[in-house]
Formats: sequence, C-alpha cells, structure tokens
Amino acid sequence: MSRPTCPHCLRPQATCLCHLVVPTASACELLILQHPLEVRHAKNSARLLHLSVPGSRIVVGEAFDEVALQALLPGPRTTVLLYPPTQYEGHAAADLLEPKQLQHPETLRLVVLDATWRKSRKMLHLNPGLQRLPRLALSDVPAGRYSIRKAHAPGQLSTLEATCAALAQLERNAERWQPLLAAFDDFVARQQTWAAR
Repeated sequence: MSRPTCPHCLRPQATCLCHLVVPTASACELLILQHPLEVRHAKNSARLLHLSVPGSRIVVGEAFDEVALQALLPGPRTTVLLYPPTQYEGHAAADLLEPKQLQHPETLRLVVLDATWRKSRKMLHLNPGLQRLPRLALSDVPAGRYSIRKAHAPGQLSTLEATCAALAQLERNAERWQPLLAAFDDFVARQQTWAAR
C-alpha cells in the first residue's frame, strides 16, 4: 500500500516540506530541468526551490528535442545555463555571454539542471540546445550546506544552493536569499533526523 503523498511537494505526507517554503521573488526567470530520477528522491532540493520562487517552472526529462526545448525558452529574455565551462568532445560550443547582458536580471532566464553531477553531464550530452546556451558560472562559490548527499569535488552544491548563489550574483543581493537558505538548512536537518530513525 502506497503512503499518502502531498500533492504540492510530492513527498510522503509524513515528511511534507511545504511548511519550509519561503516565497522569494526573483527578478530573473527560473527554469529547472529535472532529471526523472530526482523527482521522488527524498534528498532532492529542487522542489523546495521551485515552490519558493514564484513563477519558476520545473520540467522533468533527460533529453529534450529542439522544438520542445525552444518552446521552453521563448524570447525576448536572454537565457543562460547555470553550469561551469566545459570542453567535452563532440559538444556544440556555448554562445558567448557578454557582461552587459547580466546587468539587468529582469531580462534574463536562468536554466538549472537538477541532477547528480554525472546525470547532469549526460543531460548536457544529450541536448545540443543546452550545450549552445551561454554559461553562467558562480564567481564566488559558497561553502556547501548539503551534508546529506556526497559532493565528489569542492564547490559542488545542491540545486537549491547553487541557484540561490547564482540569483544572488545576478541580482547583486545575497541577503534576499538567506531566508530560503535557512529553510534549506532546516530541510537538511530534518532529513538527517528521518534517516536516523
């Protein structure tokens, strides 16, 4: 018999995280492309992020055909992919990002891949349209708070942490994102408690 599930956060009602949602407006549009294996993952942070950022979208998939991807990225906003620079063989070159394009966050759309690092590389590999997007790399990577999942290299953050850092960077306003990061700390602590039972 399946456990009752919250229709908003998609988690079992006993571990519902809706009370942790912190509505946080973003000038930048946010699109989260979520790997299918992350949808019901208990330690996934993207759902809390999505529920907390009004107007954000979360789309589940691993490979997106060009038509579907373009439909997700309508003009006139400038779309940037939150991903470090890469030079994978066979990948399309990323478009250049002019610094002046980042001066007005209300004209931007930030695309975030919600997956493990290994799965995010596969998503990038399967989607030439994503490969071509200009990249946004974090200029000052904060210390990770995501102790419930293993980072394989320094600077690897959860989807929520990385997105908050990116939006703070784009908006030049780190303070706005602190309440959501505090809620994330609560989420991590609760996960540790549930895991210990």
